[in-house]
Amino acid sequence: MISRILALSAVFSASLTIVAAGLTESVAQTRDVPEAATVIRAAFERYNTTWYRSLTFVQQTIQYGPERASDTALWYEAYEAPGRLRIDVAPLADRTMYLFAKDSQYVFQHDTLASARRLIHPLLLLGFDMYFLPPDETLGKLKELGFDVNIVRTDFWLERPVVVVGADKGDTTSAQCWIDAERLVLVRLLMPSRGRHQEVLFNQYEQLAGGWIAPEVVVRLDGRIVLKELYSNISAGTAFDPSFFDPGAWRTARHWRPEPSR
Repeated sequence: MISRILALSAVFSASLTIVAAGLTESVAQTRDVPEAATVIRAAFERYNTTWYRSLTFVQQTIQYGPERASDTALWYEAYEAPGRLRIDVAPLADRTMYLFAKDSQYVFQHDTLASARRLIHPLLLLGFDMYFLPPDETLGKLKELGFDVNIVRTDFWLERPVVVVGADKGDTTSAQCWIDAERLVLVRLLMPSRGRHQEVLFNQYEQLAGGWIAPEVVVRLDGRIVLKELYSNISAGTAFDPSFFDPGAWRTARHWRPEPSR
């Protein structure tokens, strides 16, 4: 692996022409590290007019105990740009749902609001919303989440060049996002979680409707896999009921994926 990385480094600056779509040629030629704002702006400019604005999929959610998979659930997920994500836990008749909207999280259990709080969802922000929000707004939210946007470096992940925002090399405890330098998509996210080391990996990227989707997401806590998400029935361009993402009116909204009657 080390020899492969050394070989790749010889062509890193050319690959970093991520930037063929946004970052300046001087970055590619001099190997200067781009600023965080430059990377976020390049992602926005690359995909703002092409990336799908709505998305639905069925998610197999596998939770792992200390030794093996301990629980599997089916989630129906829906996204609408910018900033709206709804997760319905099967069976839909139980009316258990997680809703993210306007930088807030709402949790409903059996049709009853169990909790509501302000929350900037980092995966929602970096996986989808940064292609729609003004770059300065994305940067502001990263700062609020605890990312030091003044620390930026280049690296490799799975033998592909990446730009890392938020941490110096060797630092695995600070909040940091790893963005593929060619595709301008999030591939790795590290964030402290109650004093523990949390890592989220976005795997097996494939193209979808002018953008990308990672149909496998893996979450590690202190190095151990605790959650795996597997997407199926992925569809872009879904039209939602106007109240589908409304925490006060979602109950009457038509669902995009009604379960078959039993």
